[in-house]
Amino acid sequence: MHPNPAFRQNPREKNLAFARARGFGVLTVNGPEGPLAAHVPFLLNDDASFAELHLARSNPIARAGLPAPALLAVSGPDTYISPDWYGPHSEVPDQVPTWNYVAVHLRGVLEPLPDDALRPHVDALSAEHEGRIAGKRPWTSAKMTEGAMPRMMRMILPFRFRVASVDGTWKLNQNKTPEIRARAAEALSQGNASAQEIAALMRGLP
Repeated sequence: MHPNPAFRQNPREKNLAFARARGFGVLTVNGPEGPLAAHVPFLLNDDASFAELHLARSNPIARAGLPAPALLAVSGPDTYISPDWYGPHSEVPDQVPTWNYVAVHLRGVLEPLPDDALRPHVDALSAEHEGRIAGKRPWTSAKMTEGAMPRMMRMILPFRFRVASVDGTWKLNQNKTPEIRARAAEALSQGNASAQEIAALMRGLP
């Protein structure tokens, strides 16, 4: 996490809401030869005390001597910031490029779950994301040919990530004046989707 406290003022609830909405992150644990990482969808439970996820049976993390300390890093929009956007050099001298972004880190312990936890997990995961799609009837595993789902599930394993701490960085030029920040946000609003998301977050700052 960024050490500047200006970028780390959001409460735990906002960081958790962001992680829940994204539902996808980078899971890391220490392996025998160095860090191991996997990109995983996950579901936070109601009180965010744990997240459930699954890994391919062949994933090295699944064989990493669990339970073990782990980090789940959830990234949001990010974009390059040009110092030219802050204003004329005569008004805002000696600025340097930077990168604005949103990221939340969940730290805790990753542990395996029994095999019978897998089917409820994958059904809940698909239901969550199918429910976010407007204009279509949600897909369910009931649409699959009999026997196909159990056969495919043999390739994956269920896990629980017990959340011990939550940290978030929302780096949005909080260390600049509102006027300078507004100029940068205006430039970003002409960029790609990620830049536009950052611009909206910058404009929402007090």
